[in-house]
This record gives sequence, structure tokens and C-alpha cells, in this order.
Amino acid sequence: MDRALRDLARSIGGTVATDAVRLERVSHDGSHLRGQPAALVAPRDADDVVRVVRWARRHRVPLVARGGGTSLDGESVPGPGALVVDLSGWTRIHDVRADDGWARVAPGVPNLALQQALALRGAFFPPNPGSWATSTIGGNVATNASGPRSFRYGPTRLWVREIELVLGDGTRTRWGSRVRKRSVGPDLVSLFVGSEGTLGIATEITVRIAPRPAVRRGLVVPLPARGPPGRLAVALGSARGTGLSAIEYLDAGCAAELAGPGGLGPVGPGPLVLLEVEAESEREADRRESEVVRTLRRTGVRASPVRFGDADELWSVRGQASVALDRRFGERIREDVAVPPDRIDALVGAIDRVARRHAVPVYLFGHLGEGSLHPNFVVPPASPTASRIRGELVAATLALGGTISAEHGIGAIKAAHLEREIGRPAVEVLRALKRACDPDGILNPGKLYPPRAARRSSRSPSGAAGSRSRRGGPTGGTDRGAAERTPRPGPRRRAARP
Repeated sequence: MDRALRDLARSIGGTVATDAVRLERVSHDGSHLRGQPAALVAPRDADDVVRVVRWARRHRVPLVARGGGTSLDGESVPGPGALVVDLSGWTRIHDVRADDGWARVAPGVPNLALQQALALRGAFFPPNPGSWATSTIGGNVATNASGPRSFRYGPTRLWVREIELVLGDGTRTRWGSRVRKRSVGPDLVSLFVGSEGTLGIATEITVRIAPRPAVRRGLVVPLPARGPPGRLAVALGSARGTGLSAIEYLDAGCAAELAGPGGLGPVGPGPLVLLEVEAESEREADRRESEVVRTLRRTGVRASPVRFGDADELWSVRGQASVALDRRFGERIREDVAVPPDRIDALVGAIDRVARRHAVPVYLFGHLGEGSLHPNFVVPPASPTASRIRGELVAATLALGGTISAEHGIGAIKAAHLEREIGRPAVEVLRALKRACDPDGILNPGKLYPPRAARRSSRSPSGAAGSRSRRGGPTGGTDRGAAERTPRPGPRRRAARP
């Protein structure tokens, strides 16, 4: 440990580590990218975080905040020489006010742990990503995570009231309020949600919570092998009296990986739709399930649903889809795109054409009710073929009026594509916000913001696979412009431009 790190260790109540075992643990996330952190700091409290940020400014060291490390586009992968700020030990649920509809938590609380605590109070936190057992509330906020229930309840951004954070200049501040509504200018909380740790480090989060339905019934419905899932999504999404809070899809390949005992059960060889029906009594749930079945019949689906009495059990199984594909195929392209529901079938067709064009298998699952799909192309994710596939998928999605990221975020992997969706003026607004909050560019560099060098080639992007640029960043891809400038240790210089 060098002198600067020893000074940091003496100045905080937490710990600083440089041993290889712990650094390897925080060098990667759920993507294929790998980083090269210089050290790991586990701050004890918010005052420690302030000291860490101020130390990093003095020494020009990049900081990467980390919780469960489940991000899928390199958001929590540290660049060379970075200091990882490990908040996974911050697991305290400070306060729950079910009657007033909020809970105040530390950023390292796992999503599922919060759900279990809230269930004792008759409440729940609607966002439930597939990684809910390990993903943290801080990470959910950083990426604007969603999950099956976002069909009814929306993404994390709608469920955050207040955030205590430390900005990139070491200022400790609080954005938002616990009141149910207010009008005091642009919503800073909404700007922070989805910013991927590039504006500040959250030290406390107040989330909105909702009353927990008395009944949550899961339904697994086998679909015809060649039926258009988009037509079904529109029919279910517009049906009345169903109480649906989730409409999920598994293609035949994904369904096969999750079938059998301990999984989805005997569901047949074809694709599946997974549904959640909410109600306040079993009788009401029966009525609503009957309406769901009638809607399915009108779209040509004749199979009877397999019932899960507790839908959370179904979502725990569904959350293993990526894990099952990991076991079978290892690293691959794990995408996250969305289109309006009436264009789902066009997107599915485009995905199939991309896979056939490059002669690679593709497995598809996602949040059908919102048009949010996760195509998994079985190809090495850092290969030139992967780069071309990503570029073609981005083009096809945007041509259908869609988005390049529905819930995983941008990270390092998609940074070069952001301007194609939101345009250069919007990117410049984001850069100005970044400079205001992080004048030295030390917070999670290389993520979210498009590299300036990539502008000239933005019309035909190479499909950035989160590679390292000339100035450094996470490794593992092929696009030389995927990472923005990484601050280097050394004397203070003028503020870095994001």
C-alpha cells in the first residue's frame, strides 16, 4: 500500500484493502468486462465517504461506488487505478413508515431483504429485478432498475423520494423530500436515478412503498410455438378486470432451461408467458384469473395455466433465466432493448434476422407487457461479431421507435450508442450536469457519457462492447471509444470534461 493510501486509511473509520483476492472480487460485474482497481475502500459512514471523495480529488484518483456488483453493462467495473467504494456492507433499514408510504434505507440493502422486511408491515417496494436476491437498492437507483412488476408499477425512478449523497467535489447534500408531492423546480432525484454513480455517491435513500396485495397469484401459460407474442402483449395489456401486474415472456429455449421440478414444472416444449394477478381475496383472484383465461382464448391460446399460489416463487424461478444460460453458454451478448408493445413482433423478427445473418443462436426473454426484451446472442461478447450484432440491434430498435436500454442502463458497453437515441443537445445537457456535480470527472469515468472521439463514427457504431479507450477504462471489448477519460493519479489539473 503506497503512502497516499496509507494516509487515506488513517483518515477514515472504515478500511482500505489492496490484497489481490478482494480486488479480484470487485474487478467485474455481471457483464464480460474486467477492471484493474488499485484499492478497495469500505467506508464506515457518510463522513467517511466525504473524506474518501476529497482524498480522491487531491490525488486525481477515480472512484467507483459498488453494491452487489450485478450490473450488466459494466456500470460497476473499475478502470485502471480506480478506488472501489464498497457499500455492500451498508445494509441497515433505518426506518419504515408504511402508513406514510416510505422507507429510509442504506444503499447496500439487497432488494429482496427490503421486500421481506416490508412484508412484515403489509407493504412492498414494487421494483423487483431478476437479481433481487443480491442487487442493492443503491444499485437499483443507479441504473433505474425494473423487474416483472414494472408493467403495473413502473421503474425505480417512480419509487424514490429522497437521496442523501456526496457529490464529486465532496459536498454532502440531500435531494428530494419525503412529502408526497411538491413543485420546486426540476426534479433532482429523477436526474440522479439512472446516473450510474457519475454524479454522486448515495449514502441514504428514501423509497416509496405501497400496500402489499393480499393475494399474488402467478400463472405460467404455454403458448403456441409460432404465435406472435406482441399481439398477446397488447391484448393482455389492454384487458380490463384482470388485476395483472406482470406480463413476462420466455422463448422455448429459455423455458426449457427453467422447466422441471423446482422450476416452472411440466410446461411443455414451447414458449411461455408468465403472469401475476393481484387481488384482495382468493375469490377476487379467481374472477380475475378467469378474465385472463378468456383474454388468452380470444388470442388463440388454449393451454391451461399452471398456477403458483405465491407469485414471488415464480419470479425467483424467472430470475434464474440468465443464471441458467450462464451455466450452459458462459459469456455472451446479454441485451436489453424495448419498443412500444404494438411493435414487439417487428422487434422479435429483427432479432431473429440478426441472429440468422451472423449464424448465432439467440435466446429471448423479457417483460412482454412493456415491450422490453432481453435477447441473448450466444457469441463471445468482446468479438467483432458481437460488435456488429450490437450495432445492428441498436439500429433496428431505434428504427422501431424504441430504446437501447429499458432497465440495465448504459454503462461502458452502450456509451457509444447513447447519442444516437437522445441526440447531441441532450448529451451536452448531461455533460453540463456532470461537470456541475463532479468537476474533476472522478466519479465512475468511462460510463454513460459518450466519448467525444466517437462522434465522428456515431452513424455506424461498432457496437461498443465496453472496451478500453486510449485513455483507459474497463477491458473486454472492441470499440476504442467506449470509455470516457479516466483521471490519473497526480497533481491537480483543470476539471476534466466528461
